[in-house]
Amino acid sequence: MQRPSFTQLLAGTTVGVYLLLAVGATAALGDAAAVCGGWPLCAPADGLSTAYGIAVGHRLLAALVGVGVLATLVMAFRRNATRRVTLTIAIATLLYPLQIAGGALVATMGAPRALSAGHLLLAVGIFGALVAGLAWQLEHETGSDDRPVHDGTSLGPEISSMEPQDRVDVPTPGLLAIGGAYFDLMKPRLMWLLSLVAAAGMALAAGPALDLETVLFTLSGGVLAIGASGTFNHLLERDIDRRMNRTSDRPLATDLVSVRNASVFGLGLGGLSLLAFWQINLLAVGLGLTAIVFYSIVYTLILKPNTVQNTVLGGAAGALPALIGWVAVTGEIGVAGVGLAAIVFLWTPAHFYNLALAYRDDYERGGFPMMPVVRGETVTRKHILYYLGATLVGAATLGVLPVLGWVYALTTVLFGAIFLYAVFRLHHQQTEAAAFRAFHASNAYLGMLLVAIVVDSLAI
Repeated sequence: MQRPSFTQLLAGTTVGVYLLLAVGATAALGDAAAVCGGWPLCAPADGLSTAYGIAVGHRLLAALVGVGVLATLVMAFRRNATRRVTLTIAIATLLYPLQIAGGALVATMGAPRALSAGHLLLAVGIFGALVAGLAWQLEHETGSDDRPVHDGTSLGPEISSMEPQDRVDVPTPGLLAIGGAYFDLMKPRLMWLLSLVAAAGMALAAGPALDLETVLFTLSGGVLAIGASGTFNHLLERDIDRRMNRTSDRPLATDLVSVRNASVFGLGLGGLSLLAFWQINLLAVGLGLTAIVFYSIVYTLILKPNTVQNTVLGGAAGALPALIGWVAVTGEIGVAGVGLAAIVFLWTPAHFYNLALAYRDDYERGGFPMMPVVRGETVTRKHILYYLGATLVGAATLGVLPVLGWVYALTTVLFGAIFLYAVFRLHHQQTEAAAFRAFHASNAYLGMLLVAIVVDSLAI
């Protein structure tokens, strides 16, 4: 049997630490610690129970992962890992005994809030150090000297100088084709995930008391807002769409829908969206309007064509449905709603950079300063791992909410590991197919995480 490489061991240790972080952040583990107050082992307070097994299992797992961290440091020296990779693993190794000591104090002192927070922050520090080390190791092992296509300064003039692709006459479309074209204007592939984001926000805020009317008006308003934003995006990018292979068949690029009709359609969807949100509360109306304007104007016209950070900053558009869902229930912006929005915001670059890698040449042709075009593919792959690590930390931190338990914790660990594995393969294979696998893994991660939030919050 072939022994794992240093990079594989580092990746496995990183996942192990995240398992401890995610499970340790749940309220369920706090309940388990109450029946196992001794350290390192303890006698069950009320006989053997599931809570007792959880507490002891967590401690045994912490010991096993600790061995993995130490083994990774030893192998880093033996394999002559780069200085910064070795340093990050050394930091994680030095912090680990402090983390164990913090766990012992939490177990013996009844988990006061300040101590529990410090214990969680130490775990975040260890995980963050290992993620950075993994990103740098993968960059060293698989990085190339690929040169960026542009420096990001000449893209604007190229857009105005490029001519749209020649179009050929096509037969007059039928009603079914026209109806499908209007449906495509709404960007329906975005709807399921963004609707799930709003549903998770509502579930977090309301718990089992969530009522059907709030759900219907919120999701209806959200779907209509997405449709309006997508339509305006099609309108504003129609000339660029004709130059790009992946967008050249869009309704406005092929003149299936006229500019005037698309404008009326988008305004109508936007108006209906705000009307639906009006049935909930005024703050939901304001956030819904903000979402439409941000995606249609700020992202499409300002961020996307002008800055390499367009994907990062544009993540705010996808994060807003989380706030809308929370506000629909509470009428105000709350910490948990902001936390969920932050996870979606951090996830967006880890998700969309994969698509930017797969369509790098197309984005360059369209004149967009996407990360692979401006900074190169090696840097982009490294940033995918950075943002994946940040997303996982955000998800684990959200797990401290009392309504989230084992379903949520195990979901973020399992699907986070799958996402990490896909990104790991992307670094080594560096193909369009690998980029798409990582893209789909990112969708699966966020989708299942949101489902877990709904399940735990509603106690389904």
